Amino acid sequence: MQTTLLDYFPERTVGNGAALLQAGRLVAFPTETVYGLGADARNAAAVAQIYQVKGRPSDNPLIVHIAEERQAEELAEVSPLARHLMAAFWPGPLTLVLPLRPGSLPAVTTGGLNTVGLRMPAHPAALQLLREAALPVAAPSANLSGRPSPTEAEHVLTDMQGKIPLIINGGECLAGLESTVLDLASPVPAILRPGVLTAADLTEFLPGLSEQTRLPDGGIARAPGMKYRHYAPQAKVLLCPPQQLYQTYCQHYQQMVEAGNEQPRIAVLATMQGLTGLAQAEQCFLLGENLLQVAQNLFAALRWTDEIQADLVLAEAFPEQGVGIAIMNRLKKAAGIN
Repeated sequence: MQTTLLDYFPERTVGNGAALLQAGRLVAFPTETVYGLGADARNAAAVAQIYQVKGRPSDNPLIVHIAEERQAEELAEVSPLARHLMAAFWPGPLTLVLPLRPGSLPAVTTGGLNTVGLRMPAHPAALQLLREAALPVAAPSANLSGRPSPTEAEHVLTDMQGKIPLIINGGECLAGLESTVLDLASPVPAILRPGVLTAADLTEFLPGLSEQTRLPDGGIARAPGMKYRHYAPQAKVLLCPPQQLYQTYCQHYQQMVEAGNEQPRIAVLATMQGLTGLAQAEQCFLLGENLLQVAQNLFAALRWTDEIQADLVLAEAFPEQGVGIAIMNRLKKAAGIN
């Protein structure tokens, strides 16, 4: 299969992307968070292709993307609270987990659950694709399962070339981390996956909202990214406070030399503060100067470590507050830390 990379411009349609979705094919498209791998959410055979192409576990539910709030009413039981949140944050990086309207979606889309995660992406290419296709689109990140999520079309091409017919190139994703997932189907609302939209942003509607990111009782994952290792590059990832990066780098470099690796490739992912004293390190990726920049650049940095064939990745650890919670959620999963 030949994969077409189509550059998106606001004055142009999204090529044959809508027709491909309507025909049960897969299309990768940009959102403000990461690139998604989309299929008609109502077409079980089309959705099954997502799992096959990604190598994704079948019990890992998919988020369904929509362009109109009325579609939410067709797919789920929408509470007054959900409507208020939609009005305030859609389009945007917020996924709402709601009770599924019986018969609205096949089990393969929801991971066999009686809930569904819905969101309206804030990217013109995504919204145009959804409107032209006129159907709900199930779309996890457009990467091989377990790999860092793609924030550029070239990342998608690396993982999906020859596997899907079309990638819509909408440039670099601005948020860089997947959407915040808010569970409204449980008695107590909770954040199941943190993102750049934080609990503090939602307190007007949900005072005292907790940042729950673990599996609920029973081990049932209502949101993607809760149950399996994600975002991992090929090399082992170690997390270090910024003040310890230099010492840790020197320690592991020496150990690797003594073990017979004469030229260790240790990739360092850090802010300017974390890179202090690491002038001798040849493989450094500056994540940014603030947490929003770190979030935007994180997945690109993890993919870069594979490009340089790093033997080890040292990543700066961040305070788990605000957006730092989402950043550390991804870094811990990349490092295999539950």
